[in-house]
Amino acid sequence: MADLTSNFLGIRSPNPFWLASAPPTDKAVNVYRAFEAGWGGVVWKTLGEDPAPVNVSSRYSAHRDIHGNVMGINNIELITDRPLAVNLAEIKQIKIDWPDRALIVSLMVPCEEESWKRILRQVEDTGCDGVELNFGCPHGMPERGMGAAVGQVPEYIEMVTRWCKENTKLPVIVKLTPNITNVVIPATAALSGGADAVSLINTINSITGVDLDNMVGYPSVGGKATSGGYCGSAVKPIALNMVAQIGRNQQTSTIPISAIGGIGNWKDAAEFISLGAGNVQVCTAAMLNGFKIVEDMIDGLSRWMDSKGYRTLDEFKGAALPNQTDWKYLDLNYKTIASIDQDACIQCGRCFAACEDTSHQAISMTPLSKNDMAETTLKVGIERQFDVIDEECVGCNLCQIVCPVDQCITMVEQKTDKPYQNWTQHPNNPMREC
Repeated sequence: MADLTSNFLGIRSPNPFWLASAPPTDKAVNVYRAFEAGWGGVVWKTLGEDPAPVNVSSRYSAHRDIHGNVMGINNIELITDRPLAVNLAEIKQIKIDWPDRALIVSLMVPCEEESWKRILRQVEDTGCDGVELNFGCPHGMPERGMGAAVGQVPEYIEMVTRWCKENTKLPVIVKLTPNITNVVIPATAALSGGADAVSLINTINSITGVDLDNMVGYPSVGGKATSGGYCGSAVKPIALNMVAQIGRNQQTSTIPISAIGGIGNWKDAAEFISLGAGNVQVCTAAMLNGFKIVEDMIDGLSRWMDSKGYRTLDEFKGAALPNQTDWKYLDLNYKTIASIDQDACIQCGRCFAACEDTSHQAISMTPLSKNDMAETTLKVGIERQFDVIDEECVGCNLCQIVCPVDQCITMVEQKTDKPYQNWTQHPNNPMREC
């Protein structure tokens, strides 16, 4: 049986699934329920100085797919609006009651060393396992000189991180904002400031939609709207990319990563770990489905690890990173073409429409004769057939993506005598390496 025990910065938890700093970790009753359900740890919803901020109503809006499923949530909620003393007392008691679970406290205070020193002293007294510096909140707090206002300025990241490292013995995790151009820059700043780890991504600036009857964005607060923070399954590709960027970069490759962003099942978690994450944090999936989803996450990851022969998380941590490269080093002579399984094809024509209208006209549509239809006894009512035109197919994968039948269209590698050649070696590249 695979061992899912996580050891992140010396902080042990029975599994790598932590709840991220968010509404699910705002109070003791939530956290008790989470631990009872099986979560390995939590990052307590961000604490700040008293008086606590005032939140608004409404706070959330959703972006849905054409079937109505939630792809992402936009929120304009701020840090905890509960008194600091109440939060600290609850954190202290929970750590006593659940000593085997990870309990990290997220923090955000004004960009003044004394403010950080004061709250760090109070948080240390709770017996928590570490702190996470919230440098990513994209709404509300930046106007007050906190959150993304710090996370978007590398000099501030380094400065505040150094203050915290000088004023606490607890592990310091820096939470990074995705609302930047190059995530390696703030990660490098965090490392320069002495950060023990980074967590990413925080939420992405967003407007999920507009009420066209009242001409106001969602969520609406008294007829007005503001940009919020986007999270959920739709942000996973962005988060995977940023985690990989930090893992691949020579300057930041050694810093431990706690991955956040669109994680909703065991496979998502395994993908982040394969790109170098030490553990994962979950928020939106728990908000949409409840805390018990962790049971499937634990079971699924354990079974997959068993099937692959991985005994511990470390055995596949970062395993996908060596296969990440820059575009210029991809093999220009590698080729695949699409292949359609006619027995599985339902003749919906989506592959044909996509390729014919928007790609390379590499799929033909042939009406079937009555004789053909008579011979095709298993395809009652089928009057056409779609075939790949091999010489026109560039292997772009679009037909496979739009096909509604799993494994009906596959991409088949074409053997070639041409040697590996990347763009740096290609004669059309005027800057090619000699």
